[in-house]
Amino acid sequence: MKPLEDYLIVDFSQFLSGPSASLRLADLGARVIKIEKPGTGDICRSLYTSDLIMNGESSIFHTINRNKESFAADFKKAEDLRIIKKLLVKADVVMHNFRPDVMQRVGLSYDDVKAINPNVVYAEISGYGNHPDLKEYPGQDLLLQSLTALTWLTGNQNDGPVPMGLSIVDMLAGAHLAQGILAALYRKTVNNSGALVQVSMLESAIDFQFETITTFFNDGGELPVRTKSNNAHAYLGAPYGIYKTKEGYLALAMGSISVLAQLLKCNELLQFPENKFALRDKIKAILAKHLKTQTGDYWLSILEPADIWCAKVLNYQELFEEEGFKVLDFIQKVTMGDGYTYETTRCPIKIDGELFTSGKGSPKLGEHNDKILEELMHG
Repeated sequence: MKPLEDYLIVDFSQFLSGPSASLRLADLGARVIKIEKPGTGDICRSLYTSDLIMNGESSIFHTINRNKESFAADFKKAEDLRIIKKLLVKADVVMHNFRPDVMQRVGLSYDDVKAINPNVVYAEISGYGNHPDLKEYPGQDLLLQSLTALTWLTGNQNDGPVPMGLSIVDMLAGAHLAQGILAALYRKTVNNSGALVQVSMLESAIDFQFETITTFFNDGGELPVRTKSNNAHAYLGAPYGIYKTKEGYLALAMGSISVLAQLLKCNELLQFPENKFALRDKIKAILAKHLKTQTGDYWLSILEPADIWCAKVLNYQELFEEEGFKVLDFIQKVTMGDGYTYETTRCPIKIDGELFTSGKGSPKLGEHNDKILEELMHG
């Protein structure tokens, strides 16, 4: 039995942040009913991150909305709103990621839902929280990366700001919302009380940087400085970074420079008996030049037996051929209601040795209307 079986989550959210939270809860056994606007549905159905179309819709929608049901309803219409509220009475969790005040205007705010379901866990993601000076700004991932200084940690010193190549703030906010929901559900189980769980993308992006922000505040307000080359962490010295070799790339984490000098037979490094932070650019420049003289596999054959923290740098094609990936059994095949199948990742959480997989793909818009309406009529 999955830990969240028998829990019902009614999810109004769209795009990535909210749906990523409900995806994780669905993986853990919860029943997730996705409320979508008739005709268009979740905007993510037509939000293409590549040219890939899967069964007529965006690949990103299928990725983040598998294992859910779709109920098409327009909460701006009185009859649809009445049906939605009837469904909310049964919900353990109600969640959304609309801008502040949207749910209040349509009569589905926390207070509104609490009035018909006193013990509900009501969870919401916003871009910037409810402060009147912030709440109307658009909560978009790249904007949040930029506004929270995250872009000054990736890339090299002279690159300018560099964003991460993922919608990282969306995913972080979704993870934080799922954590808050699970904590609230535990409290609900213990003392039968509901909760209002609130997460902002702004705060999630700031929290993501707790290590570097703490350093900043306790280091005289000095800004993080990326190394001129091979940067991988603005607050770590050499050799920390990724280096090009004669064939392929090599990642080096923390390590003694004098030990590396001996193992790599790099005499130029012997001039640095102490690995001072101020010397990292010089050390990295020498390392980068030396490592190009042999292949990545050659260096690994020397460094790995010496217990140096290192790794080859893989792309997707290489990763999926690695035995270390294959033994994870991380890719699952899911099937939509119309029989369309696709491969995607599974839940990364394991409990009591159990992998949480599901063969249920993403729903077609309104696919479960008849089923849910039948339940509401006889429930």
